[in-house]
Amino acid sequence: MVRLTRIYTRGGDSGETSLGDGRRVAKQSLRVEAFGTVDEANAAIGLARLHTASETDQMLARIQNDLFDLGADLCTPETGRRAAGALRIVAAQVERLEAEIDATNESLAPLDSFVLPGGSAAAAHLHLARTVTRRAERLVCALAAAEPVNPEAVKYLNRLSDHLFVLSRRLNDNGARDVLWRPGATR
Repeated sequence: MVRLTRIYTRGGDSGETSLGDGRRVAKQSLRVEAFGTVDEANAAIGLARLHTASETDQMLARIQNDLFDLGADLCTPETGRRAAGALRIVAAQVERLEAEIDATNESLAPLDSFVLPGGSAAAAHLHLARTVTRRAERLVCALAAAEPVNPEAVKYLNRLSDHLFVLSRRLNDNGARDVLWRPGATR
């Protein structure tokens, strides 16, 4: 476990931060942008949880914990000093998302249009979390093009955005309250 006794260290006052392997990098580095955006997605899910209960809330709580695992994964470079034994996203976490997507999607009617973010408060917040997750995925893919990244991290983010989408539909009365795109309707 992590033990935090001091919240501020002044270590970042010069525009740098420490990675999990102890290396100092610029706060605007692609790696920091990637795990920072994962943290942002986690916060958006936290907002959605204000409007959820029971099984859905438990699912989102597990995902939030996974996102901290993902942040730790991205914070510790694959080739860094502490790469061996570092916390990494594993295939089982991706597979759990897939199983939950399949189970959730079973009760939803097929879509005839794209869904606009909205409907219930929970669904709207999940759509926001989904878009932040997609941005995190793009940043992690850009990072992976520049240096080694755990491939399960990319898979996790890809599945998570799908998970948040189908879950938002379920929270919109199984799709009955989805706000559908009507192409050209406002011309």
